[in-house]
Amino acid sequence: MLSDAQRKIRVRWTDEVLYALSQYIYSLSPPANPNSRDALAELGSNVFAKAGCGGCHTPPLYTNNKLTLAAGFVPEKGHSLSPDILQISVGTDASLALKTRKGTGLYKIPSLKGVWYRGLYGHDGAVASLEDWFDPARLRDDYHPTGFRGVGVTVRRVPGHEFGLSLSPPDKKALIAFLRTL
Repeated sequence: MLSDAQRKIRVRWTDEVLYALSQYIYSLSPPANPNSRDALAELGSNVFAKAGCGGCHTPPLYTNNKLTLAAGFVPEKGHSLSPDILQISVGTDASLALKTRKGTGLYKIPSLKGVWYRGLYGHDGAVASLEDWFDPARLRDDYHPTGFRGVGVTVRRVPGHEFGLSLSPPDKKALIAFLRTL
């Protein structure tokens, strides 16, 4: 997509500047979570455990810091990141992972900590709320994305991470209440 000249790095910040920036970022505190751990959130914690969410979103960081395969991507044998790659795909759209200049075919499993204030879910920000994320309608071609749609797009499928879509409405509500407490 980019020419070799466009890929050339024109500026290289000094290690001292990058170190100072990283120290500043680590000094920042996230906003206080307004969501309390009530009885519904406790039920959601049980749903989280029962559904096996902790396999990829392992407490206390709520991520296992592994990589998952984009849909259809098969890494070469002996890939340099092999120890960090889970040999599963959550069905995430491969276009961003394979067709961009930094495309690796892999997605990092995100932490769920702070998911209550981040918004715009999915690898492309197509879903604006947790309720929409757990709505099976997002897998249909006639879905109206609540987040990023793309230029001239009004309806499209939002593939990926089908885990939790088949939960009962009370279990979904409880799971979402729990996720908002993280």
